[in-house]
Amino acid sequence: MTSQPLSVQPPRLAFWLVNLFTIPDDAEAIMGDLLEEYSCVASKSGVDHARRWYWRQALKTIAHLIYSAYRIAPWSTASAVVGGFLLPGFVIRFVGFPERAIFAVLEKYQVPDKHFNTYVFFATTGIDIGLVIVYLWVGCVIALVAKGREMAAAITLCLIFAGMDGVALFAFVASGHSLLRSLLPWMFADSFAILIGAAIVRSSRSARRIGSDHGLGKPAH
Repeated sequence: MTSQPLSVQPPRLAFWLVNLFTIPDDAEAIMGDLLEEYSCVASKSGVDHARRWYWRQALKTIAHLIYSAYRIAPWSTASAVVGGFLLPGFVIRFVGFPERAIFAVLEKYQVPDKHFNTYVFFATTGIDIGLVIVYLWVGCVIALVAKGREMAAAITLCLIFAGMDGVALFAFVASGHSLLRSLLPWMFADSFAILIGAAIVRSSRSARRIGSDHGLGKPAH
């Protein structure tokens, strides 16, 4: 892939997203084709038009890559999604993280008696943060399982949980729930955490692959 002048570089976020969803073996060809077409559009119609064009192509490419992941490896991708859907329930209900673990620590060090405000924080916001950590870990796990199709599995699971959160949000609004304002910032955090976890694993794999291709991973003689 030849480097392009800085003025005709595609939008970094769009470029990164396409690379994130691309199967490693196909990444160089897909990114190279998009960059070549982007350069042609930029030279003919200007950089602003080319950037809008690149975003449209990026979204289309991502949708196609997600579809391809299920078409090429339907069972392994779907299994990762199902496992990722069940895993949080197992960790939260049976392992007891974060709620049971947090309260055990608070009781052990007698935090409710000595520092009540700290107790309230960890008993509310602390649990919410712990749940986000659980879903971040789930995103990492499904990405490890769905090798090469990390983000396709993650985005599917993200949409499932976001849909469930949307239904819960509608129910809260309809019932006039008094805690809606405090719950709202956390309602979709689990979905974003899954995507972040999967993106971390995918980016790490890409970095190791690039290092291996350039001989950076070879031991020195």
